[in-house]
Amino acid sequence: MKKIVFALPLALLLLASSCKNNATKELPRIAICGLAIESSTFSPAVSNEAAFRARYGDGVFTYYPFFAADSGIINRAVWLPTLRGHAMPGGIVTREAYESLVGKTLDSLKAKLPLDAIFFDIHGAMSVQELDDPEGDFLVRIRELVGTDVLISTSMDLHGSVSPRLAQNTDLITCYRLAPHEDAIESKKRAVTNLLNRLENGKGKPAFKAWIPVPILLPGEKTSTRIEPGKSLYAEIPSVIDGDNVIDAAIWMSYPWADEPRNHGVVVAYGDDKEAVGKAAEKLAKHFWDVRKEFEFVAPTVYLGEALEKAFASDKKPFIISDMGDNPTAGGAGDVTWTLIEILKHPELKKSNAKSLIYASIPGKEFVKKAKEIGVGGRIDATAGAEVDNRYAPPVRITGTITAIHAGHPNAKTEVVVKNGNTSIIVTEQRMAYHYEQDFTKLGLNPRETDILVVKIGYLVPELYDMRADWLMALTPGGVDQDLLRLPYKRINRPMYPLDPDMADPDLSAQFIPLSDEIKR
Repeated sequence: MKKIVFALPLALLLLASSCKNNATKELPRIAICGLAIESSTFSPAVSNEAAFRARYGDGVFTYYPFFAADSGIINRAVWLPTLRGHAMPGGIVTREAYESLVGKTLDSLKAKLPLDAIFFDIHGAMSVQELDDPEGDFLVRIRELVGTDVLISTSMDLHGSVSPRLAQNTDLITCYRLAPHEDAIESKKRAVTNLLNRLENGKGKPAFKAWIPVPILLPGEKTSTRIEPGKSLYAEIPSVIDGDNVIDAAIWMSYPWADEPRNHGVVVAYGDDKEAVGKAAEKLAKHFWDVRKEFEFVAPTVYLGEALEKAFASDKKPFIISDMGDNPTAGGAGDVTWTLIEILKHPELKKSNAKSLIYASIPGKEFVKKAKEIGVGGRIDATAGAEVDNRYAPPVRITGTITAIHAGHPNAKTEVVVKNGNTSIIVTEQRMAYHYEQDFTKLGLNPRETDILVVKIGYLVPELYDMRADWLMALTPGGVDQDLLRLPYKRINRPMYPLDPDMADPDLSAQFIPLSDEIKR
């Protein structure tokens, strides 16, 4: 999803600050915090603290355009941002990084006590070394600091996981309803407005929370809401919402590349009418289970060899191939070289009239360093990739002419384009995701006029999706392998669909989660 950067105007800062004066002293005090990442436990990569690019204090507001001065939200509370970190998907988070970020959050929250509420903004698919359910652990530690009277509203990605502990210690919880996540900001705003409404009407914690585990674990590339059955499943959510009776309901697909017991589908509904809340959750859970066999990949999916053959035979351009197994936006290390090696040895590219192809991308810090020394127009012969994940192939040898070196602003990482015949290979100083036309045009490349565009991605983000003339998703190896049957699961709950396709129907009765009046550890 395109990152939205929002510059908080000085007037807004003054408005938030003025909430402390006598004229607005009755406004609720609401803190903002959260950590977001998808972490693959099937990748050898690890994520450190720097990966989260944490923002502190007023810098947190840049994530949320709905806090604009004219939004009608900013003047309804005293907003107290603490720490919010959002990392690109990657490997498991180091315990040291997790403890540091959580500790800094707790220190900041402590300095802002007393609080009436917290907006807890997370992804829900973080994995941490030697710690199950880190988001649940994080929330418990917040509760131990702020107490059980504070109202907490949690916003999540639909590819997150909701443990009973996370469900109990939050009061209001929601997630995105679209994949790709074009409603991310809308969903976060819903979490905030639901929180404000419960504070302002004096009703506080919803009386009932229904939680239903659904034993389904599927990749996002099979559960996109662009197509059925995901489209109709998520479209049903508004029909079960009924004022204070059922304030909100949500469906989590979970994250299949983390081998943890909490990873499975979940439905949660909450509100003040027990019967209505239970029926809402059960209706969505039943729908989810009933359509489980209808989930298919969002685009035709084949192994790489067939994808290349079809692309070379096609007269459509750009013909996009998703190199899915090492997709950095799902948690792949981003430096698996297997696909690029297979492409470079393909006989079609050896022909004098070969089709044009762009490969995006492979990281290689030393390669980039050497390219900068040689300069644009020079010839390079060096290796890149497989520094983190070399399980499937060694570093790839790349030879050719350097056609572009792009460093962007002073803090940006450098990108290099090397042309070998009609193939343009993007080599980066660190792993990167290529989502937008500008990502290519800034490098002197024209993706719309290129015959074949190979991108490390799963389902196409909106701009690439709109650009495609044809599209195949390639089953390739890596830390986010889409062929789930190849993954060595050991800890998830079984039976689980589709790993156990003939499993019996599960009990999808609503389980009512206790309120957060007691801390569930």
